[in-house]
Amino acid sequence: MKIQKIDKTISPFAGISFVNDYFEKAGLGQLIDRELGDRVSSYGYQYSDIIKNLINVFLSGGDCVEDIGTHLGGHLKTIPGNYVPSPDTVLRGIKELSTENTVYTSDSGISYNFNINEKLNRLNLKSLILTGQLYPEKYYDYDYDNQITENNKYDAKRTYKKNKGYFPGVATIEDKIVYIENRDGNANVKFKQAETLKRSYELLLEQGIRINRSRMDAGSYTIETVDMADLYSWRFYIRANKCVNLYEQIKEVTNWKTVEINYKVYEVASIPFRQFFQERNYRLVIMREKSNNNQVDVFTGDPFTYRSILTNDWEGTEQEVIEYYNQRGGSEKIFDIMNNDFGWGHMPFSFLNENGAFMIITAMAKNFYNYFVALVSTVFEGINPTTRLKRFVFRFISVAGKWAYRARQWVLQLYTNQPYDKLIV
Repeated sequence: MKIQKIDKTISPFAGISFVNDYFEKAGLGQLIDRELGDRVSSYGYQYSDIIKNLINVFLSGGDCVEDIGTHLGGHLKTIPGNYVPSPDTVLRGIKELSTENTVYTSDSGISYNFNINEKLNRLNLKSLILTGQLYPEKYYDYDYDNQITENNKYDAKRTYKKNKGYFPGVATIEDKIVYIENRDGNANVKFKQAETLKRSYELLLEQGIRINRSRMDAGSYTIETVDMADLYSWRFYIRANKCVNLYEQIKEVTNWKTVEINYKVYEVASIPFRQFFQERNYRLVIMREKSNNNQVDVFTGDPFTYRSILTNDWEGTEQEVIEYYNQRGGSEKIFDIMNNDFGWGHMPFSFLNENGAFMIITAMAKNFYNYFVALVSTVFEGINPTTRLKRFVFRFISVAGKWAYRARQWVLQLYTNQPYDKLIV
């Protein structure tokens, strides 16, 4: 086998040039610098340079900021007009965008750190509107969840799963992250959640985003959270916790109906909810299935497993309410994507507030990826709007190419027969 070296300026990641092109054409660079202000007055890197190059890292298959220095920086610098900061500059810029933690103290005297970064969350929402992924005055379905991000950072706390990490609250609309609050890993999921939801809902309303339906798991089953969901959304669906009073109601049910959901047979029923806010006429949708081992439930005294959903929706059938609630599994998948594709599994800082800023910026990267991959899917076979990042890197970003200056303009020369030219607008 013989080897001939052609040109050291050829990049194996030439597809990233299209990412940068659409980033600028969408106006994201201008939006970032307008919202965050000038980072430097004359020479240096602006926040738009820092965020754009962090997006480049992940959309080129990198998994940490240091990849700019070790693997990708040389290739990114070949793009005309692309100012590539060092990893230290990127990290320093993200630190500058962090906010001080807010400390809340529980009734038992335990203090918990919450990181509220309104400026970055607002920027994220404005970027979604700018790219046409959200539209003001339109109604959307909203999901909220808390998920442990395991790590051993300096201020990480031991979680209920006995590992160390943070316990951020994340709000999503469809496959887009719209709000993040990082918080201590040992904070109870219900603690101050209503305040987090209020900040999230208010920020959405500020940008003209309306909420049709809100969907949450049992971690949101409190009087305060239910009140907040009812106030800011037309309909809400919250998994109800097991308790003695609740099962006293369930034992009174006699009119069970049989339905099939996801190829399994359940019995379902609805009853008025009497635990709190009785004057609002909330509905409890109940489903049950017989236990495989016929073990008797300690609350109901029968061999069934029960699950219930609290809602203010009396129009949908039990099956419709359950099937809609079960779709929230799509929002939970976002945590897997963020951990494995966008850096949440490799937090770069030692402190919760700095990692909170990193999480919001990488959520912006994920949202921009949603926008860009949807565009690419219209001209590339084998890529669709739900394609995971690794497949996208292999099929789009990894293409040999080089920039050449011809006839007083820059030309991207690609060594492929794929339809990249159809993305030029």
